[in-house]
Amino acid sequence: MSQSPAFVLNVLETPEDPEGSQEPSPYDESEVHDSFHQLIQEQSRWVAEEALELQQRQPGTGALGASGSGHETLLGPEGAPVYSMATLRILASMPSRTIGRSRGAIISQYYSRTVKLRRRAGRPQLRDIGRSARPSLRLYDLELDSAVLEEEEKRGLLVKELQGLTMAQRDHMLRGMPLSLAEKRCLREESRPPRGKLRAPRRHGLLSCCDQLRDSCILALHNLGLALLSGLQALTPWRYALKRIGGRFGSSVLSYFLFLKTLLAFNALLLLPLLAFIVGVQAAFPPAPAGPVPTFTGLELLTGGGRFTHSVMYYGYYSNATLNQLCATPPNGSQCTPEAGSLPYNMPLAYLFTLGAAFFITCITLVYSMSRSFGESYRVGSTSGVHAITVFCSWDYKVTQRWATRLQHDNIRTQLKELLAEWQSRQRPRSTCGWLRRVAVLGLVWLLCLGTTLGCTLAVYNFSELMIESPVSAEREVVLLLQPLVVCLLNLGAPYLFRILAALERHDSPVLEVYVAICRNLILKMVTLGILCYHWLGRRVGTLKDQCWENFVGQELYRLMVMDFIFTLLDTLLGELVWRLFSEKRLKRKGKPEFDIAGNVLELIYGQTLTWLGVLFSPLLPAMQIIKLLLLFYIKKASLMANCQAPRRPWKASHMSTVFISLLCFPSFLGAAVFLCYAVWQVKPSSTCGPFRTLDTMYEAGKVWVRRLEKAGPRVSWLPWVHRYLVEDTFPLYLVSALLLAVIYLNIQVVKGQRKVICLLKEQISNEGEDKIFLINKLQRVYERKERSRAGRTEEAMTPPALFTDDWDAQ
Repeated sequence: MSQSPAFVLNVLETPEDPEGSQEPSPYDESEVHDSFHQLIQEQSRWVAEEALELQQRQPGTGALGASGSGHETLLGPEGAPVYSMATLRILASMPSRTIGRSRGAIISQYYSRTVKLRRRAGRPQLRDIGRSARPSLRLYDLELDSAVLEEEEKRGLLVKELQGLTMAQRDHMLRGMPLSLAEKRCLREESRPPRGKLRAPRRHGLLSCCDQLRDSCILALHNLGLALLSGLQALTPWRYALKRIGGRFGSSVLSYFLFLKTLLAFNALLLLPLLAFIVGVQAAFPPAPAGPVPTFTGLELLTGGGRFTHSVMYYGYYSNATLNQLCATPPNGSQCTPEAGSLPYNMPLAYLFTLGAAFFITCITLVYSMSRSFGESYRVGSTSGVHAITVFCSWDYKVTQRWATRLQHDNIRTQLKELLAEWQSRQRPRSTCGWLRRVAVLGLVWLLCLGTTLGCTLAVYNFSELMIESPVSAEREVVLLLQPLVVCLLNLGAPYLFRILAALERHDSPVLEVYVAICRNLILKMVTLGILCYHWLGRRVGTLKDQCWENFVGQELYRLMVMDFIFTLLDTLLGELVWRLFSEKRLKRKGKPEFDIAGNVLELIYGQTLTWLGVLFSPLLPAMQIIKLLLLFYIKKASLMANCQAPRRPWKASHMSTVFISLLCFPSFLGAAVFLCYAVWQVKPSSTCGPFRTLDTMYEAGKVWVRRLEKAGPRVSWLPWVHRYLVEDTFPLYLVSALLLAVIYLNIQVVKGQRKVICLLKEQISNEGEDKIFLINKLQRVYERKERSRAGRTEEAMTPPALFTDDWDAQ
């Protein structure tokens, strides 16, 4: 293979524009093309004038072939193109090959920048100073080995110009230079003014001191901000634990814990307004008890009744008055009449509006999280060379500790396994018979799964009817645990049956396998919750006319949440720990069970759905959910590290978080919102408890408030108008929906346009590469023809003396 010889290339600088135009950007397409064309012409003239002698190639590597070889690029032993010496000089002088190697060019570039900067009247903004280290073709020489004297001259000029700048401008300019730290320190020392020498009159010296003080304050604030940001990152919950999980088990298992962390944030956001405007206010002004309060026995932690019924835990505890003092519940169930000078805090109105505002904030946050997750998972400009990026650009060189290095090494290795497994899954073709067999198996498995779901639904429905027909007294609250027990048993046993049936499908993609399992489990849990919601708002409201049915629904949801947590612990204990011990001791297997991503994620979505369904009847249910999620994280993490192994078929969960957020938004949150809207607008509240006891519906609390505002005076007359035309009227709702659809359509069109532009830019980059190859091949052919013509003239010059000698000898 031909070797690249050492050479020096002198390219004449183009004179500056007499009009003093701005420096041409290297990213300007026309300027780059003109500079490249001018460079080729100058090199051709220079080579013709100086008559360069081409270096002899090694034998066998650069020999010319047949007569037609002048029209093709020569190939070396390994198939790489072999160019002539002059072509290599042109290639070496291209801007992409001079970056970072020509120190004289860099010094010349920054000398020009400092001259322009010093001549400006005011101090420039930071965004006006370019950070690009790419040399310009018009401002300096492109020599690879510049002359020492010329470089020193440029260095001296640069130092003089740096001395004319302020300290902040000088430091910023030095930081942007693509030079080593040692050379930057030398330039900084040389550019400092001598001590004791005044740079300007006294009045200017005062201004420079003020500038230095201001720059010092800005730098101190900047450092303080960086320190606070690093502190906030260090305070991020479970930061190191999530890194360990991702490095050891991959992004698929990590997506479960990230989703759990997201749910924790949603519940905290939902709980804060409830504590501030409902629970805290009612706890500060507690109502007088209507009867004897039962003592705490400990059974309330399972049943949710007993002492908890007479606390801020449930809907029935909250009063229906304007809170100012202790107000006993009237015997006839009428509303408490506040005294004069009372605190104007209407609890029914606060209860309704706080819940509505909390759900609205949760909806906005959920939609924003989903859109952001879509933007991260389905990037418009995502590159296809993700393997090379992972290999060459994934290592963090700031890591110094041994454990962090090992953790990052495991993380990169797991990512490479996932990428390779995903690439291999795309390379497996399937025949027609295989597709037909697969469709038949999938249809059979889906029929069995849907039949199992239908059986579980009928079992829940019949057991709920049985519980309605046989009412339970307050002394036998333990019997109320039977229905949550049956529901949790079905929710735990059916997914194991689905997993056994899924083994018959043999999906090639683990991602598809997880999605199918999530879909089946989601259908089971949503149908079960639908049956329970029908019984709560349809059947229980009719059978509990003289009782507080809101408290009963809240207690039912509390019991379901507690039993779900207990069964999750049993599943973790029996399904992971006991199975690992049994397989190691009895079956003599070394492999550990895999972490069930689909089942665990559906448990999280199911628990969050219970929380959203019960927040109207139990305002402290989000607090119970937060405690449950915290315990689940540490329990699942400990079980994962001790009892589970990484997936046998690694796969990259690039879109998994987006799917989880989408399922949380549409089936879960949307269903809970429909359930609560029906309860607020259609169902009659209990007449013996709660803040809406005297109203036909909970929504009438807003109408009552509006009627009071109309009688209050003209100062608040705009509030009834807002309620009438923005809340009761449906036109604003349709208008907002239309605007939302328009924004979504515009975003879709913008994304499509960005994708089209990116495709065009990629095609343009490819064409630019082809153009460069074409120019290089043309240049190579020109020099090859010159080489052949020079060789022919040499042979003609040597041939006549030899022929004359032969003729004289013949005579």
